[in-house]
Amino acid sequence: MCGIAGIIGASHFKENMQKMLESMGHRGPDHSAIYKSKNCILGHNRLSIIDLSEDANQPFIDPTGRYHLVFNGEIYNYKELREEIGNRYQFRTSSDTEVLLASYIIYGKDCLEKLNGMFAFAIWDQDKKKVFAARDRFGVKPFYYSHNQGSFIFCSEIKAIHTIVNKVVNETAWANYFSYGSYGMPEETFYSNISQLPGGYFLEYQEGSLQKYCWYNFEKRIKDGASDSGSEAEIKNNYLNLLEDAIKLRFRADVQVGFNLSGGVDSSLLLALVNHLHPNHNIRAYTFYTGDERYDELPWVEQMIANTGNPLEMVRLNSAEVPQLAEIISDYQDEPFGGIPTLAYSKIFRQASEDGMKVLLDGQGMDEQWAGYDYYSSNTNNLIQGVGKESAFKPEVLSRDFGELGKQPQYPEPFSSRVQNLQYRDLFYTKLPRTLRFNDRVSMAASTELREPFLDYRLVEFAFGLPENMKIRGGVHKFLLREIVKEFVPFEVAEAPKRPLQTPQREWLGSELVPFVEQSLQDLKECRYAIWFDFDLMEREWKSYRKNEKGHSFFLWQWINTALLLKNYQ
Repeated sequence: MCGIAGIIGASHFKENMQKMLESMGHRGPDHSAIYKSKNCILGHNRLSIIDLSEDANQPFIDPTGRYHLVFNGEIYNYKELREEIGNRYQFRTSSDTEVLLASYIIYGKDCLEKLNGMFAFAIWDQDKKKVFAARDRFGVKPFYYSHNQGSFIFCSEIKAIHTIVNKVVNETAWANYFSYGSYGMPEETFYSNISQLPGGYFLEYQEGSLQKYCWYNFEKRIKDGASDSGSEAEIKNNYLNLLEDAIKLRFRADVQVGFNLSGGVDSSLLLALVNHLHPNHNIRAYTFYTGDERYDELPWVEQMIANTGNPLEMVRLNSAEVPQLAEIISDYQDEPFGGIPTLAYSKIFRQASEDGMKVLLDGQGMDEQWAGYDYYSSNTNNLIQGVGKESAFKPEVLSRDFGELGKQPQYPEPFSSRVQNLQYRDLFYTKLPRTLRFNDRVSMAASTELREPFLDYRLVEFAFGLPENMKIRGGVHKFLLREIVKEFVPFEVAEAPKRPLQTPQREWLGSELVPFVEQSLQDLKECRYAIWFDFDLMEREWKSYRKNEKGHSFFLWQWINTALLLKNYQ
């Protein structure tokens, strides 16, 4: 896991690249280096995970000196790819980095179809003066860029571009965030002069021309693969075989591997299988709690640990920590993020880092592939789990001109099934992209790598393509997955319902954190973007929230998060 950066085209100094790398030094504290030629500057911060030797440092150059690679992520099937390549390339390291470069040299852009991993990378062809860059299928690893004035600038985090490019907010993205809870479309960011390469896309940049292409056609793969999947027993067996292989691949590391554990079905299954496949590793598990039994998942976590015997590190978040931690994490995120649960989650990675842990596994991705959210079986189009009929947003507090910029996001519906269209939306436009961004930033803030075995594309495609009654049956979501889980975890865990709320955010914001909320509202009033809001209405909503029974608190978090991100903009 690393941080990558590049400046192609217009003249820039090496000092510019140094600023970019320093701004995201947390992504790779083990080594930092720069490559510079007349037309190209590449930079890399390395977090060493596979092949810890200096020979695997980046920017990585092929033996001929023609190709220069900067790469963030992991190619989990690199050993198989290396064997396939054979003697067509003379390897100097045992790294997945070199396998990636060799694959591109031999297969060109078709190498992407061979990769099983999470990645964002760029390859500079010195002969053609051309950049080839790509992002993994689901966009686990970030790739941001700015293209103007004859230059192409890319990096792993927005803040790095902002060291040499002015900050210009994307008011439409912000208006959609306040009105509809949107975190942007796949190419958008909250800054109008910075874009992101969507997951499953590659780009080519040469002589001022930028071209983007979709290399992962998920819709076509699902439709082409549609067939009778066999009996339920066969489906369970086939899925379990794929899952075990996905976990084995993601255990490839030359450093210690740990585990994030919640009390949910997904992470419980993952922990059980990890122990089944690696019985002698005694993997350390991490979980967070707040001391509020209405939200903490400790009862389920402790049941799992009693069953598996793994050492458990319980990381507590107190309300008093929230103001300072929220400011710190906002700086790492660059864009709005989910709320106090993200702050709690960030403490896990900080603790793991202090324990010398460089890699953590996580159970992200099951709900999207197995239709785990409550709204899959309701008539709502909610983007937030557990909201019910209550609105999570307060667009009425926006000024008229600013509010009119917001437009209801429209998402493609390529499938005949309503449930599959919602799953597709969540995989590529809403739930998963924003969660992956939140998680990438909080893990890398602590210089730790996060791996999600359930996002192996083979698993996602297999489960997504199953008939609806395999996913939702008798009002039970993730039905067949729960049947698989029962073979490995305690019954109470396998049958546990989806719990959308993991911290007492709404209670804290209306009690212990009142001074923090009020200071945030004051910061909004004093910032450059105060014209976005009607503060009389905002104050009325705030007073109503404090006085009445606490409802949904997401709109409050939106205001707080915005104050943290924009209060210093001039």
